[in-house]
Amino acid sequence: MSNDAAKRTVGFIGLGHMGGPMAANLVKAGYQVTGFDVVPAALEAARAAGVAVAASSAEAAAGADVVITMLPAGKHVFAAYEGDGPGGGLLAAAKPGSLFLECSTIAVEDARTAHEMALAAGHHSLDAPVSGGVMGAEAGTLTFMVGGTAEDFADAAEFFEVMGRRIVHCGGHGAGQAAKVCNNMILGVSMIAVSEAFVLGEQLGLTHQALYDVAANASGQCWALTTNCPVPGPVPASPANRDYQPGFAGALMAKDLGLAVEALNATGVEASLGRAAEEIYRHFALDGGAGTDFSGIINTIRAASHAAAPEE
Repeated sequence: MSNDAAKRTVGFIGLGHMGGPMAANLVKAGYQVTGFDVVPAALEAARAAGVAVAASSAEAAAGADVVITMLPAGKHVFAAYEGDGPGGGLLAAAKPGSLFLECSTIAVEDARTAHEMALAAGHHSLDAPVSGGVMGAEAGTLTFMVGGTAEDFADAAEFFEVMGRRIVHCGGHGAGQAAKVCNNMILGVSMIAVSEAFVLGEQLGLTHQALYDVAANASGQCWALTTNCPVPGPVPASPANRDYQPGFAGALMAKDLGLAVEALNATGVEASLGRAAEEIYRHFALDGGAGTDFSGIINTIRAASHAAAPEE
């Protein structure tokens, strides 16, 4: 493929909270982007950002050099690749030898199946899930965890560099999703730990700022504390200062931890904290936290702590 950005065309399927800003950044960088989404409001927002809107996924992919998908789950990826209707038919519509960048967060085995489907249809394929949330998508500072061949990774680099800041080739097909599952298991566990520590600190008479100033510069330092701090004040950009508007929604953390548990079950790995985090976030999402930032778990911990506190 040519490296001339003005001539390389992109079909982008899935223009929601993450995909929409990613597609918009490609447009800003001079790429011709044609997109599709089943949600009319997402199409209108993409159109306003300069994305050419197609009537179907197949139309968006037809003639594109690169096809990017950002969808909720593996079943949606499979339907987009080979399904009928406006949202399907990507593999048949794309010109031979197109490069598919599958940026959704899906199960590792689903990612490998998607690779096999793309390769069987005569295309190139990478799994490339992202980390960084909506803010990272908007700012073009996402981290891409990529699985596939070194040749395809090199070919896709110019697109990743527009949409992200850190791009890591993790290995062969499925390795990107494997890295994402492991990373988000760490994130879920660490956010719960940070939140529990702040609630304990409150009960012990510590101010949020005092605990932050110690932990952020000591062995408790982590991303969940210094970037996505679950209490308002110490990190002004964290969702806690916006009434826990995501960010990274609780429903997505519950989903990702569910994928982690699937991987734990498939591999036989003992991971009591990962399994506990999945259960905690599953209940958080079901009990009203689905649409709030995952750092809002601190409110659940605080409420449970007060409920369990002995009467004076």
